[in-house]
Amino acid sequence: MPVTIAAIAAKLGDAARRFDIDVLPTCDSTNAVLLSRAEAGAPSGTVVIAEEQTAGRGRRGRTWFASRGDSLTFSLLWRFAPGTAPAGLSLAVGVAVANALLRVPAGTQSAGAGSPCVPGMSLREQATALKWPNDILKGGRKLGGILVELVPGAPHAAVIGIGINLRLPAGMPEDVRAASATICEAGGEVDANDLYAALLGELLTTLEAFAAGGFAAIRPQWLAHHAFQDTRVSLSSDFGPPRAGICRGVDVDGALLLEVNGRVERILTGEVSLRPA
Repeated sequence: MPVTIAAIAAKLGDAARRFDIDVLPTCDSTNAVLLSRAEAGAPSGTVVIAEEQTAGRGRRGRTWFASRGDSLTFSLLWRFAPGTAPAGLSLAVGVAVANALLRVPAGTQSAGAGSPCVPGMSLREQATALKWPNDILKGGRKLGGILVELVPGAPHAAVIGIGINLRLPAGMPEDVRAASATICEAGGEVDANDLYAALLGELLTTLEAFAAGGFAAIRPQWLAHHAFQDTRVSLSSDFGPPRAGICRGVDVDGALLLEVNGRVERILTGEVSLRPA
């Protein structure tokens, strides 16, 4: 079904008043568009949805592949009270995404639909795992990602970019395809309007909780979705060789807790992967 502001607003109900939604046929990057609008004074709750992104990007400058009809891509501007610390914000957003995917029912089976869903089932088994700091996992593969960028000159304002694979684009490189998952893989379709409404509704709830209590208020939910809790992992980064340890979750600021030789260390940046057996 086509993505429309009216359909999303109808599904959001009263919460629609908290958002100012714009749907673009195409753009380079929803984060780039919204950062520009934020600097020009766009209000909190501004949302930019793109049916196609030509220069989508992820964390650490990686490319996000998003062709028309294959991806759900949008950015949300949220302005917090001055002095609000953004530590752990991307993790809090991950909780909102995971919770939203649990709420959305799959559609009916349709012949020829790429990456279909199981009719009548929620996405409970599709995307409930979170990988620090910003990945949404399904079956150990990447279903979606989050990119949070602070507005220049306004550190209490953030542009939150979210991308989720509905199906895998034909032009996606094979190595990326092998590590990627999609929303649906067994029959039917999901209405993108349902997904956008569920995501915005959960983001509203989560961001209000974050504003009131920081990441500490949301941390238990994140740990409940954590893909690698108390699991042996390897940590690779740009600053040194890979390191092995046991993942003990995250602290109240969103830092990864890695136990190495009986000592727990706080990790602020890095790429976590499950250590091979």
